[in-house]
Amino acid sequence: MSIDLSQFIPTFLEESFEGLELMESSLLNLEQGDDDTINAIFRAAHSIKGGAGTFGFNHVTDFTHEVETLLDEMRDGRRPITTHDNNLLLKSVDCIRLLIESARDGIECNDVSIKQNFEAIQASLNGGDAPQSSTPSPVESNISSTAPAANGSDGWLIGFIPSHEILQTGNDVLRLFLALEELGDLTAVVIMNELPPLIKLDPQECHLSWQLTLISDCDAGDVEEVFEWVEDECELTITPLVSEEVQELIEEPTSQASAPAKEDEAPSAPATPKPTGQSGKPPAAAVGSIRVGIDKVDGLINRVGELVITQAMLKQIGNELIDVEDEIVTRLREGLVQLEGNSRELQEDVMRIRMLPISFVFNRFPRMVYDISTKLGKQIELKLTGESTELDKTVMEKIGDPLVHLVRNSLDHGLEMPDERVAAGKDPTGTVHLNAYHQGGYINIDISDDGRGLNTARIKEKALEKGLITTEQTLSDQEINELIFAPGFSTADEVSDLSGRGVGMDVVRRNIESLGGHVSLSSTPGKGSIFSVSLPLTLAILDGQLITVAGQTYIVPLISIVESIQIKQEALKGIAGQQSLYLYREQYIPLYSIRQLFSLPPKTSKLDEGMVIIVESSGSKYALVVDELKDQQQVVLKSLESNYMAVEGISGATILGDGGVALIVDTKGLNNLKQSKPNEIMAQPTLQGACA
Repeated sequence: MSIDLSQFIPTFLEESFEGLELMESSLLNLEQGDDDTINAIFRAAHSIKGGAGTFGFNHVTDFTHEVETLLDEMRDGRRPITTHDNNLLLKSVDCIRLLIESARDGIECNDVSIKQNFEAIQASLNGGDAPQSSTPSPVESNISSTAPAANGSDGWLIGFIPSHEILQTGNDVLRLFLALEELGDLTAVVIMNELPPLIKLDPQECHLSWQLTLISDCDAGDVEEVFEWVEDECELTITPLVSEEVQELIEEPTSQASAPAKEDEAPSAPATPKPTGQSGKPPAAAVGSIRVGIDKVDGLINRVGELVITQAMLKQIGNELIDVEDEIVTRLREGLVQLEGNSRELQEDVMRIRMLPISFVFNRFPRMVYDISTKLGKQIELKLTGESTELDKTVMEKIGDPLVHLVRNSLDHGLEMPDERVAAGKDPTGTVHLNAYHQGGYINIDISDDGRGLNTARIKEKALEKGLITTEQTLSDQEINELIFAPGFSTADEVSDLSGRGVGMDVVRRNIESLGGHVSLSSTPGKGSIFSVSLPLTLAILDGQLITVAGQTYIVPLISIVESIQIKQEALKGIAGQQSLYLYREQYIPLYSIRQLFSLPPKTSKLDEGMVIIVESSGSKYALVVDELKDQQQVVLKSLESNYMAVEGISGATILGDGGVALIVDTKGLNNLKQSKPNEIMAQPTLQGACA
């Protein structure tokens, strides 16, 4: 029976990328004599090489083999850990990643850096930096070989004792034997001394071992290579055969099997000898996790969302029976209370499945800071806190690039050169600090540095040159600093591969707001800057404020709301009969009517009976006129675009407890909508117009 190995490639790719991340982070912290770290790096490289060989990714295997050789000399103490070799290994991680991505996409990788790095590793291995030696590593996990370096025998006697858990990790013993058969004539004798009685047999465990005889002129290394993928899950001995032993084996029966041990008998020792000086492999820990496709998790979340909606509908029916005094109705209400609690707990549990620690994003920054600081000649220390803070996988995948740009901005523009810092009375080593923490139903990420801070005068000068502002405008320092988020804005005089093209900060804000979050900044000249990003923990569930306008229910995301207040007639002000302004905390902000935005019937009641919601979007505030504020609640977000079509000013929809559909207001979309047709949307500074 042939096995389709392609089904295991996605798992190999995922584990390989995780291994590369481990290698990269460990290399950045590698110190002389740190045996645990160098062994962890070696194991990651070894696993990638073995997996690549299994799936026929030969380019990955060949390159990683050279990396593994260099690491092997380091962990054996035959080669000191130098900055040169460490940088070489960091570049090798990038090359392996490129090769794996090319193998994944089925394309040939012709990146010149791979060839250069490959040759540099070989030069380092052969250039006298460390003595050449063919001595096998003394740290080989579970492999013991008494064979000479060159083959002087007629074959090999192989003792193979797999761990009980070898089948549970996806390994197939038969495939190992088939690979050995390609090297020569193979005879296998099964040892069943440890086979338990049938009543105690676990079909997922392996209780067999084998005595293998391979008649071949291959080297011991060829045999070891067959078992390298399972070397941590078996005990293996490889002994050379001489002509006399081969003849005896031919004359003896080629199969034997010991009877299973009786329940009241102690099993005899296995015929295969254990490696000298090694104890048996301890039982592996129970499997603590499984890999599940994100599409299955999304499907589960959708089903739970529907369950929550159904529960809310039943709860409303139960509330309508509140005045009914009946035993059955009482039991029904009690059941509905339990259903509500269980539904809420189930919803929280399912949402946690998609939650991952933000360390998955943070782990990319040590390498980036290392490379950029080396290139710029700056001394930079990176501090990471709150790495265990969790957020939704979908949010995490989309927030990576905006965070990268914010960190690069701090490294390039924020932190000074060492001599400049010393002249300013600072430590020559600058600090960039990434801090993640939960606040309410949101995650906040602060990117701070102790650099020079924003040059407000320079920003204003550039904004005037580009026509973003005029000399007549009176702006605060904070408003001027916010201009760095304007499209095409940059204060750099020269274009480099780090900055200067005017593309980046506007994209950062746009991408963050597309996730339902927002970004703000604060800066102190000579002290540094802080960029604060606030994001919802998940895109599947939204914390919202329910409002009513013209008898219809809408939902405004809580993260966008600054404050809700009663309308005051004296706070209204008009400009040229076109726009209404509202005086909010000694500052006039635009006033918009949802009725006019969505072409709803005008309101005829008094203005003072309405409410105003102060909303913040893209760094600016505006006021929305609504009829009434209702409850705040979590709602299951449904895509309007995939179920109907994209609607300007609406980000999605949800189903309420009464079965009705409520549209979710997109505060940024409203801002764009009022700019596209201002004469139709701007609320007038009159009683009727402001209520309309």
